[in-house]
Amino acid sequence: MVTLGCARNEVDSEELAGRLAADGYRLVEDPEGADAVLVNTCGFIESAKKDSVDAILAATDSGAEVVAVGCMAERYGSELAGALPEATVLGFDDYAAIGDRLDDVLSGRPLVPHSPRDRRTLLPISPVARTAAVTAEEAPAIPGHGWVQRRRLASGPSAALKLASGCDRRCAFCAIPTFRGSFVSRPPAEVLTEGRWLAGQGVTELVLVSENSTSYGKDLGDLRSLERLLPQLAAVEGIVRVRVAYLQPAELRPGLLEVIATTEGVAPYFDLSFQHSSPGLLRRMRRFGGTDDFLALIGRARSLAPTAGFRTNVILGFPGETGDDVAELERFLTEGRLDAVGVFGYSDEEGTEAVGMTGKLEQAEIDARVRRITDLAEELTAQRAEDRVGDRVEVLLTEDLSAEQGPGVWAGHAAHQDPEADGTTTVTGVPGDARPGQLLDAEVVGTEGIDLVAAALAPVPAER
Repeated sequence: MVTLGCARNEVDSEELAGRLAADGYRLVEDPEGADAVLVNTCGFIESAKKDSVDAILAATDSGAEVVAVGCMAERYGSELAGALPEATVLGFDDYAAIGDRLDDVLSGRPLVPHSPRDRRTLLPISPVARTAAVTAEEAPAIPGHGWVQRRRLASGPSAALKLASGCDRRCAFCAIPTFRGSFVSRPPAEVLTEGRWLAGQGVTELVLVSENSTSYGKDLGDLRSLERLLPQLAAVEGIVRVRVAYLQPAELRPGLLEVIATTEGVAPYFDLSFQHSSPGLLRRMRRFGGTDDFLALIGRARSLAPTAGFRTNVILGFPGETGDDVAELERFLTEGRLDAVGVFGYSDEEGTEAVGMTGKLEQAEIDARVRRITDLAEELTAQRAEDRVGDRVEVLLTEDLSAEQGPGVWAGHAAHQDPEADGTTTVTGVPGDARPGQLLDAEVVGTEGIDLVAAALAPVPAER
């Protein structure tokens, strides 16, 4: 299996792996020894689509049958199959019977690729009606729902846990809702069951993922569902930390903010999808807020958790973006003191409102603005890391580096660092009986860019 894209895709791959194992398939590490290679594609932006195509073509070199699944396969279906006859293209509706589909491929039985459709139309608009439709037999396939036992493909102590699929927002630049569908929450009991299963697999940190985690529960009739669920997940035996990814600033309610900032066992970590901070440009993007709103939101979180972590992504070069808009974004980043910032250049995505907008910028100008903001973000996030020198942090240990760097040196990540994207913490003086997945108290003594260097203090009490 080859997985591209986000943590949500990683969860889908582990679900597919679990289904295939149950159907008698054996997963192998080397594609040269495989009968088939399953490529879980990403269809988010142009560069991700290119990476997916390259991965499919690379898989064909193994001599195995190649099957493309995932967002790009769902989004383009028969079009992708026509462009890449080397691969069989399957959609989300094939996931529940993935073993049968792979049998078909290996037996030479022809499969007709699906015709792409706007998946937002497959469920009712009303949340109550939508919930009823999801439980019906004719419901559209929603990856990661109706939990079946996953097969872990990673070995670390952190694992993604899917809260929901789809999105009801209509951001002008984003095509995700068209191929992931409307927002559908997983029932809390289902999420808890999977969280306990992950703990039984040796996971100690749960990373809650979705297209928009702040919407969790709205289709279940309870907007406070996540506020209730977080303490329950943190209390699961074996789990020492829970973090939430993919928060929408406009939907981050005060109660949820407080729960994330103050609940024991929940990381005071805010992965906020700001995208920009110029109010006028955000309206063109069909989004809300602006610099002052966002700074106030960050201030409220820091008043409850002074060392809270903040990450975001921003888009440069959206149609109509002016020099003043870029300067406003610079003001926000400078005053916001974020820990991690992803910077992306705008590109047209078919099926989105932005494709037809006026005010398109030349690619050279977009690239220049991306470089400008990237340079600023790297400087500011490195400064923010330096601000943490002298702070006490809880580090989740992930890898023993003693063989390379000397006795008692481990790699890990603090509460403000996502395990995949926000830098690492190297800890010295770690006790000899330490193990991966353990929390350790440490004091930050230095930095390397956004990465921290810390000295161990003492293990966090076992009851955590």
